[in-house]
Amino acid sequence: MAKNEHPSDVLSKLDKRITNREFKLLLKPRGLDRRHRIAELQTEIHNLCEESGLLFTVPETMNSGMRNIYFVDTLDNSLRRNKLIMRVRESRKEAWTDDWCEVTFKCRSEDIDRAWTLNPIPKTAIPFRIRFKEEILKDGPIGSIRRLYSHNAILDQVPIERVPNRKLSALLPTFPGLAEVNLPFEQKLRIVGNVKNKVLEACVTLGNITFSDKVNAHCEIAIWFHTVGDPMIGELAFAYRVHKSNRKDIKAHRLADEFFKKLQQFFAKDIALGTTKTAMIYGSKE
Repeated sequence: MAKNEHPSDVLSKLDKRITNREFKLLLKPRGLDRRHRIAELQTEIHNLCEESGLLFTVPETMNSGMRNIYFVDTLDNSLRRNKLIMRVRESRKEAWTDDWCEVTFKCRSEDIDRAWTLNPIPKTAIPFRIRFKEEILKDGPIGSIRRLYSHNAILDQVPIERVPNRKLSALLPTFPGLAEVNLPFEQKLRIVGNVKNKVLEACVTLGNITFSDKVNAHCEIAIWFHTVGDPMIGELAFAYRVHKSNRKDIKAHRLADEFFKKLQQFFAKDIALGTTKTAMIYGSKE
């Protein structure tokens, strides 16, 4: 083990439950509303990949998708206090918000078994996906790693009107796993921080990073705005699927960990305080 390296930094194997790995680094907002700065980020990551002996491929175009983001909880944040998160993403087309949204319900914890224990699988006719993610974050000093685990149910095409302004108990038919949690089901759900805390997000694909022939990561920058032209935070991230053919490719997984540390070192002056965008909205540590 290298000097000052924490045991959690050393990856020996991946838990068989993990389906995705996602590396996230918060960046200060300055300049992130300018297209030329995003192009610079892309070039900087490309150069860093070359220095690291990694292949970085860029898309033909660098378009951004826009959506509204907000979180739903009770007034006393009972979901959050139980390591639960409900996030809503409303797609936008130009000035218009779609009538349908994506709803993600997750349990996120540093304890992998706690994250796994809650069953997020919904009972619904709405299309959904299940993910068990390892989320890798900066933890303290530059070059550090912190691992969180999240058990996710992602529901597509949920009618917007069905999300907030209902009692917590209204979620039970869709998410029966909530019945195992001691929650104040009589309390009403509301948008965390009120409706003014809705965030406008622009998400831009920067490219793909190849760690091995079976481990290819999608790299993007997500920028949150108070309003158009007023960025509040950026999240530089790369992520990839974990499946049967690459789960035991520990060399590639370690390369991904090491590249995340290099990103921290390269962008040291640009890194924002905090670990996740969710924590920023709630105003409490993840």
